[in-house]
Amino acid sequence: MHRLLPLLAVLALPQFSRAEIAVKNGDKIAFLGDSITAGGWGNPAGYVRLVMAGLEANGIKAEAVPAGIGGHKSDQMLARLEKDVLSKKPQWMTLSCGVNDVWHGQRGVPLDDAMAKAGTYDDKVTTRGTYKKNITAIIDQAQAAGVKPVILTATVIQENPASKENGLLAPYNAFLRQLAKEKKIPLADLNAMFQERLKSENKPNEKVLTSDGVHMNVEGNKLMAIGVLQAFGLNTAELAKAKAAWPPLEAAGIEAAKKAAEARAKAAAEKAKQKQDAKQK
Repeated sequence: MHRLLPLLAVLALPQFSRAEIAVKNGDKIAFLGDSITAGGWGNPAGYVRLVMAGLEANGIKAEAVPAGIGGHKSDQMLARLEKDVLSKKPQWMTLSCGVNDVWHGQRGVPLDDAMAKAGTYDDKVTTRGTYKKNITAIIDQAQAAGVKPVILTATVIQENPASKENGLLAPYNAFLRQLAKEKKIPLADLNAMFQERLKSENKPNEKVLTSDGVHMNVEGNKLMAIGVLQAFGLNTAELAKAKAAWPPLEAAGIEAAKKAAEARAKAAAEKAKQKQDAKQK
């Protein structure tokens, strides 16, 4: 009997193997971003929807505050931070920003002052500031308002890790990782997750995670959601519960995509008919 005592003693101890899930019942989570985030909410199987369903599957009923606008860069997100995020009084804010700052080229936002001077930008570049200053201001203002930020590294620009665009994006993501470390705030390193997945899949002629090299397909949305949920503290078992809740959303997403494709085809046919009718008159 005495041989069982050490084991019983261990089993009786509280389990402190990890921190609890950071998000609590009733919390609001603002999702600040660009078209990737807008699609993450607008698509029934978008990553924002998957995150919320994943939390609910683990007993956490939170409220999403969608704040993604297509084409937006860091300066535009900073300009609307108060209106779209802080005024909603969320407990949390995820920040997904960087793809457009790079992808927009001359109309983009330079990483810092040195890049602004060395790069080729349009004559309005000074009004856009720099990525480092804009992102730091977003984080500082959120924290000052009592909002807990979660930084998401920017995903990819084309699904070729060695592409020129991804090379340009790399220092932006390096800055985000360093900022999260300095500010001691959660980081969802989506770029690292995407790079690893693309490398393991090794399908250079196929779209694995995106529909067009930037915007998410089903698998891309799921990978983003996993990264965000991990940043919120979900462990392996909790992530499994989250994933088990996703199939109905995926089915709804497929149906929505089908209807959208049918609508586009119908609109194109009507436009072609109108042109044909015009020619015959």
